[in-house]
Amino acid sequence: MDNENPSEHTTYREVYVIMFGFFKKKADRHAATPTKTEENAHTAPGTQIHYSPDLIASLQSDHQNLLALYGEINNAFTEKRYADVSSMLTTFRGNLNAHLLTENVRLYIYLDHSLANDASSHDLIHGFRKEMDDIAKVALGFLRKYEAIGVDDDLAAHFATDFATIGKVLVERIQKEEKTLYPLYMPSY
Repeated sequence: MDNENPSEHTTYREVYVIMFGFFKKKADRHAATPTKTEENAHTAPGTQIHYSPDLIASLQSDHQNLLALYGEINNAFTEKRYADVSSMLTTFRGNLNAHLLTENVRLYIYLDHSLANDASSHDLIHGFRKEMDDIAKVALGFLRKYEAIGVDDDLAAHFATDFATIGKVLVERIQKEEKTLYPLYMPSY
């Protein structure tokens, strides 16, 4: 046995597991074999998007991180550390884009397909999605514009007002999503 190579050990172990596991599997075959319905129970109809029990917590964590970064940007601006503001705005844009992508693919599409037969929920989801697209365009335009604040001090004159407006819209949106939209996310049956 000392001259055997590791792949032979793996093969023997696999054979052992298969051979001795076969008898147990045969006895439990009906209980262990999921039906097509069970396999697709937590997949949005017509998609390959599965329900994720951690998704909402992850999205809420994104919200908290974005709000914390917003506060850090505000502090840096107040202290006139414009190069830091510029750098943090770039980070904010990346984090916001990642959050929006996750919401679009994993949340909105899942909800859209899962609740397709519920007209009021379906309309609500479409309204949220359109509103978020509009907010995202404005927020990302703001971020692109002010990322140059580190090299263009003239941008500082309007930053505070625009930043406060963006912050207000984002806070309202976060509250609305967490109160109204996120509770709709549940396993599809």
